Amino acid sequence: MAKGDIETRSNRGQWENHVEDSPELSQSFASREEAVEEGERLALAMGTRHTVIDAEPTGAITDEGDTTAG
Repeated sequence: MAKGDIETRSNRGQWENHVEDSPELSQSFASREEAVEEGERLALAMGTRHTVIDAEPTGAITDEGDTTAG
């Protein structure tokens, strides 16, 4: 990936747009459709490439870093 390229991918049940070399522009979304739409819009605005990495939906959003007891 080149600087500024956007990759839409699944990450632990959420969809994220990863912006190469610009993590402050990266975002997470609840649905693939939202992420793809925003990834395309951002790539167009930045004049960069947008790639979608497809994954099977899990139906669950998890946070492996959450160690709090309920």
